[in-house]
Amino acid sequence: MARWLPRSTDLTRFCQKLNRVKTLEDDMMETSFNRCLSTIDLTLLGIGGMVGSGLYVLTGTVAKEIAGPAVIVSFIIAGFASLLAALCYAEFGARVPKTGSAYMFTYVSVGEIWAFLIGWNVLLEYMIGGAAVARAWSGYLDSIFNHKIKNFTETHVGAWQVPFLARYPDFLAATILLVATAFISFGAKVSSWLNHVFSAISMGVILFILIMGFVLAQPKNWSTQEGGFAPYGLSGIMAGTATCFYAFVGFDVIAASSEEARNPQRAVPRAIAFSLGLATGAYILVSVVLTLMVPWHTLDPDSALADAFYRRGYAWAGFLVAAGSICAMNTVLLSNLFSLPRIVYAMAEDGLFFQVFSRVHPRTQVPVVGIVVFGLLMALLALVFDLEALVQFLSIGTLLAYTFVAASIIVLRFQQQKGDVPVPVAGGQPNPEPHEGPSSSELKEYESFSDKLQLVDRDKSKEQREPGQLKAAFEPYLEFLSDFYPGEVVMVAVVTLMVSAICLCSILVFGNTHLHLPTWSYSLLLALFSLGFLLSLLLIWVHEQQHSTQTFQIPLVPLSPALSIILNIYLMLKLSYMTWLRFAIWLLLGLLVYFSYGIWHSKENLREPQPQRVSARYVVFPGGSLEERVQAVQPSSQPATGLPDTDIDDCKR
Repeated sequence: MARWLPRSTDLTRFCQKLNRVKTLEDDMMETSFNRCLSTIDLTLLGIGGMVGSGLYVLTGTVAKEIAGPAVIVSFIIAGFASLLAALCYAEFGARVPKTGSAYMFTYVSVGEIWAFLIGWNVLLEYMIGGAAVARAWSGYLDSIFNHKIKNFTETHVGAWQVPFLARYPDFLAATILLVATAFISFGAKVSSWLNHVFSAISMGVILFILIMGFVLAQPKNWSTQEGGFAPYGLSGIMAGTATCFYAFVGFDVIAASSEEARNPQRAVPRAIAFSLGLATGAYILVSVVLTLMVPWHTLDPDSALADAFYRRGYAWAGFLVAAGSICAMNTVLLSNLFSLPRIVYAMAEDGLFFQVFSRVHPRTQVPVVGIVVFGLLMALLALVFDLEALVQFLSIGTLLAYTFVAASIIVLRFQQQKGDVPVPVAGGQPNPEPHEGPSSSELKEYESFSDKLQLVDRDKSKEQREPGQLKAAFEPYLEFLSDFYPGEVVMVAVVTLMVSAICLCSILVFGNTHLHLPTWSYSLLLALFSLGFLLSLLLIWVHEQQHSTQTFQIPLVPLSPALSIILNIYLMLKLSYMTWLRFAIWLLLGLLVYFSYGIWHSKENLREPQPQRVSARYVVFPGGSLEERVQAVQPSSQPATGLPDTDIDDCKR
């Protein structure tokens, strides 16, 4: 039986395959796409991705069913958490101007299997987002015609009562997705032009909603007679926050489009900041006017804003809002259909997904196969699935991507720069002498992510400590940490930080409700896991990080990413158990795809050196003769010495 068990070397090699990172090209600006998007184009893409169904649908849904008028607070918290994640995306998007968004960022810093799972979930995120927006688009258009489309479909096609499925097939939603797919396939310039037109109309309608809404506002709708400002309490606010993340999904379309930006180092951070700020302000102000116009418990979740104007006697205004909201949702559809094929392209280009999706049309310079295939899948989802079930499922994939991108930022900051030899700070072992070996061009193939980016100036003084090494000020107190290789302690601390955050948030969410912990144990566990989180954060902070760079950097590292991690995990745990069950099933499907296809076709797998089967070794005995001994060995990890393996001439003592 023992001979069938895997050897430790095989397990080690297998784990190394799972955690290998992506090797970036020397020229990261080189691409098969068309770099034609400006800062304004990216900003409007981000606004179009965020200001749509979230503004016209989720505001009413969350206000009536989850948080009440305190939906305002839910949007503020969701906006803050999204800001922390957006800053991480901005740093990565500027440094790695490649398509793929969270998938690419995780691949170049954390590891392959984690990147695949993030990409797999982002793929589902965009598919669900597009389908949900298409159904919202259909519902708003139907409301303009007094639900005649719905009644006609139920009468002539039929209706069904099946969990997670829509009551009737939504042919209108499927049709609009197919039309949008056709436009997206014409190229990035056409998509950007269409997005400009719809975004301008949408922003005009939002401005009208705010002006008319404040004119019609009635403060009594927040009074105790109507249930108060926060009828569902803090729990309702936080549950609403988790759902409100659907509103801010769109900003990562900017990072996904960085490979088509003219100057991504400057355009990506600016576009993310501008679009997120404008979208957050719009959500907060529209939530205020909506809950002040009519009592929150009387809102229509399917078309809250248009219905509020109808009920206040302004039918013409309701018609204008409904028409404007359709234009806003068009921008979200374009955003989802624009981003999804590019993420699939990045995965296919790396060999982790089916190669057919890596084909780029020579004339339009877009991944047309991915656009068509996933456009059809979106249309199928919109045809038969229920909007509410889709929205809940969407948030968990978004939050998971945010969490891994934040962790990747910490890992990136404490990696070594180009040319470093990873030796302990203390211990007295000198650096190895230079020797002959492979050329620098051969070594570049195996350089780290930080080496490619050249984040630290190579001309700095030798006395300055490298990233990942213990700061000199703390060495007298934490001398035992100097014995580890640079970055090794930080990596362990990041894992410990995430585990502590999961345990801490689990106690906060389930301690009183599901676990029914007594007060003393609840407080003790909170203190222990909080201490573990803070100690991990402190352990990361006492090490040197990279500072010198020509691109945007998120401030207050590791604090800012750590706050993003703990807030994202907390919001994930607030989602329903059915959402987690569906998420687990989707993850299992993703692992099946990865282990059956991705791990074997990965380009990083092809870059790994092939084992040498034969090597010659020579031993000089005291008698002066030379004996050759040939045996099969594993390839050495040390550089070549320059000596030939065979055919050595006789030598003398």
